[in-house]
Amino acid sequence: MSLPAALPADDVAALCMAVTPLRPEMTIDAAAERLLASENAGLLCLPVVRDEVVIGTLSRHALNGVFLRRFGRELYGSRPVTSLMNTEPLMVPLDMPLEQAAAQVSARIGSPLTEDFAITADGRYRGMGVVLDLLAAIRARADASAAQLARAFTELKQSQAALVQSEKMASLGQMVAGVAHEINTPLGYVRNNVEMVQGVFGELADAVRQMDALGRMFADPGVDETDLGAQIGTVSALAADLAGSGVVEDARALFDDTLFGVDQIRDLVVNLRNFSRLDQSRLAEVSLNDCLDQTLMIANNVIKGRLEVVKRYADAPVVSCSPSQINQVLLNLITNAAQAVPEVGGKLLLKTEVEPDWVHVSVQDNGKGIAPEHLEKIFDPFFTTKPVGQGTGLGLSISFQIVDAHGGRLQVASKPGIGTRFVLSLPRRATITPSERVAA
Repeated sequence: MSLPAALPADDVAALCMAVTPLRPEMTIDAAAERLLASENAGLLCLPVVRDEVVIGTLSRHALNGVFLRRFGRELYGSRPVTSLMNTEPLMVPLDMPLEQAAAQVSARIGSPLTEDFAITADGRYRGMGVVLDLLAAIRARADASAAQLARAFTELKQSQAALVQSEKMASLGQMVAGVAHEINTPLGYVRNNVEMVQGVFGELADAVRQMDALGRMFADPGVDETDLGAQIGTVSALAADLAGSGVVEDARALFDDTLFGVDQIRDLVVNLRNFSRLDQSRLAEVSLNDCLDQTLMIANNVIKGRLEVVKRYADAPVVSCSPSQINQVLLNLITNAAQAVPEVGGKLLLKTEVEPDWVHVSVQDNGKGIAPEHLEKIFDPFFTTKPVGQGTGLGLSISFQIVDAHGGRLQVASKPGIGTRFVLSLPRRATITPSERVAA
């Protein structure tokens, strides 16, 4: 009676068993012997069929009720099965889907289970089906569906993780390009300064050589006085030239400029390290003012010459958060603002506010704004108003997930032609671990 190991069947046909039916005129004794036959051992009842039409079923339960009576077999055994049969048997069409058949049978069976069901096609008897097999088939299909859903869910999670990683790599590429540009500027004039110092070094090296030659002449007792006088003149002329050209002062200034440029590069590297925070899965107490300043430096390439930045920072807006993830959110908001403002006259207001339990960061621009029909979809995955190829539509969606994972809120208000304001609100004390909830 067990189901085949292949995929669960779709309809009742797979459960149909060829069972020889009882004839209406057959006696109850004969029917009992038929029911006791080994080929019918798994059936709760046998069908009673006249002219290929099922007119009833005779169950073991009904027979037990007769034979357990005193003299029951003697009194009823010779009677026809029609006198004891169930005239309203369970019947299911051969092509009925399993789910529908299960619903139909379940609606009529009681406890204890005493009947199986007859299977028909075009009203004619085709075989018997076992109720327990039907329920097992339904469970197998449910298990198969659950397994399919589990696989689909796993694939969906993998696809989501790949998309999130793609968005992170896109953000990383943008950030690296900006940092490379920022480093390139001081690196350029550091190189120019070194080249200029290299030229000065040639003049100084020549002066040192002439001084060394003069020293050796002074140490030589047999030196020719004419040659000594000429060398003294050469050294004096070089000293006068160096003093007059201001080479030493120029070199000192070049060194100062070079050190300034190196310090700029060092600051960029330090900010990049703080921005990226390799310990991104760990919570840390950080100032959102510092996060904003670090993000501004990293994003300087996209806001320089395009946005006038106005800061209105509150004192000590410290929160417990994953700094790299919050920096990722701020970079996304600031970059979006830079892309939304006009070429000239763009403004960016960065504001922090502190409440007893919350810290708010406002990122507001005077850009083109967001249309009302787009505003409600702004945090949906893959939604973007940017031209094809210029945005994945995942930046704000991922930002929303990050903030939500911190137990915070990310809200937006916008008016077309006026500008857009995003407000990031974070609890001052984290109650959850962001890395447990944000797809990494």
